[in-house]
Amino acid sequence: MAITYTWNTKTVDVYPTYDEHSDVIFNVHWYLTGADENDVTASVYGTQQLDTSDLSDFTSFDDVTEAQCTEWTKTSMGAEKVAELESNIASQIEEKINPSVETKTLN
Repeated sequence: MAITYTWNTKTVDVYPTYDEHSDVIFNVHWYLTGADENDVTASVYGTQQLDTSDLSDFTSFDDVTEAQCTEWTKTSMGAEKVAELESNIASQIEEKINPSVETKTLN
């Protein structure tokens, strides 16, 4: 089963002023969706704090892309956590396709 994963990292928390910079992103509200080839979907969501201890490569808020924010989020989580989230979504999709429990009503 091939699953396509899509990240939404458009919502962030910022420090209005931090270390002489404005609108420093420190927390990302992420939403991860997976869809199989038949458009069966599942999702998980959460927040991820970003390391703001070194702003030498600071990117102005207006110049941050969602792709960049997604990469920061995944890097902060670590590959193991990202794999765990994707596995969770794959399990949810499999459960939708082949449910282990069904609810039925008696006649």
